[in-house]
Amino acid sequence: METWRVLATALLGAGGIVLSLVTMAKVRERTGSAGSVAIAGAICVTVLALLCVLTLTVLAPPVAWGVVIVVGIAGSAMLLVG
Repeated sequence: METWRVLATALLGAGGIVLSLVTMAKVRERTGSAGSVAIAGAICVTVLALLCVLTLTVLAPPVAWGVVIVVGIAGSAMLLVG
């Protein structure tokens, strides 16, 4: 397996976990419902897992690194705003 794929997937996973936790916290603040938090968490983790698998297998390098950058910027922005 190519080194850039593993590195991109690791960075995507780390940023995605932070983004998932922040998203779940925002849902909890707005709804106060544990069910809504669970649904938001399940959706976030599913999308993150799909992106990680695609990054490891089929995405071209510019697309994979673009996804990593977008997730990193979104996670940073949500942490700074919140």
